[in-house]
Amino acid sequence: MLALGLLALAACSHQPQTQGPTPEQVRSAIVKLLPPSASDRQGWAQDIQAAFDTQALTPTADNLCSVIAVIEQESNFQVDPQVPGLGRIARQEIDRRAGSAHVPGFLVDAALGIKSPTGRTYAQRIASARSERELSETFDDFIGMVPLGQQLFGNFNPVKTAGPMQVAVAFAEANARGYPYPYKGSLRQQVFTRRGGVYYGTAHLLGYPAPYTEPLYRFADFNAGHYASRNAAFQAALNRLVKARLALDGDLINFSSATPGQTELAVRSLGTRLNLSDSEIRRSLEKGDKPDFEQTYLYRRVFDLADQVTGRPVPRAILPGITLESPKITRHLTTAWFAKRVDERRARCVGRE
Repeated sequence: MLALGLLALAACSHQPQTQGPTPEQVRSAIVKLLPPSASDRQGWAQDIQAAFDTQALTPTADNLCSVIAVIEQESNFQVDPQVPGLGRIARQEIDRRAGSAHVPGFLVDAALGIKSPTGRTYAQRIASARSERELSETFDDFIGMVPLGQQLFGNFNPVKTAGPMQVAVAFAEANARGYPYPYKGSLRQQVFTRRGGVYYGTAHLLGYPAPYTEPLYRFADFNAGHYASRNAAFQAALNRLVKARLALDGDLINFSSATPGQTELAVRSLGTRLNLSDSEIRRSLEKGDKPDFEQTYLYRRVFDLADQVTGRPVPRAILPGITLESPKITRHLTTAWFAKRVDERRARCVGRE
């Protein structure tokens, strides 16, 4: 209980530690917080504690339980969880991406029919894959060994998230600097390990400043992207001021096109009430994936107007209205469902304190 008592509750998970428990005390606390089903409890405790220590995150019970809850939700503490029907799902996704890139099916079949160093064809290895790590390794081998593999199939790897926290490989690669462990091979391969997956999953969940008063919204952001909950609240505030009904998805800018998206058009329609030019609006909305969007005149003015219309402060964070889409998902799931499920696990974890 001494170790747990030292984990003082803190409001902001991203604040660096000033004074706190020793690594040994943190590991001891983590072991007690882990769900009964978790095996190798000392190993998980070591990797979670190391992620907090190397990223200077405060190891409060709430923060530790937030990480534990995501691991439990995403992998049930299996470093390399099996996915039913993964080979079939992967082949369908490869064919879909090939079709989108106008790569002929016969070319895909011919390439996958080449024998790999294991003696089996790449098609056979993909069909028999039982985990995402196994599938990703097969595909990395494939694009490295097959003639023109990188040029023709470099973007077709269907595995985009990895490890026990299912963190995006792209996020890890964009934040490679600072990774504390020596390794051989690719960073992608590290994300499939327990220590790499926990390190980058913790960074994605807690390693950014956010205005939220409840962990629920960080869980939504973990699924939908940083500041999705804040931005969805901004869109909801806009809906109170304009005739259009915006989707509350947290996407403020249409980055894939020069044409303004619906949120940008809605802001422009406020006209003189904002006293901002189109270019000023655009520059403000482009900060939607950063903490300082909240400091812009646009953000403050929209919420001021929404507060006036309702006669009370409108929410500054809401759960985004996003349906989860993935070849692995076979039923209707949403970001809100994910966030609530993880938050329930977090609460149970805190109860074990």
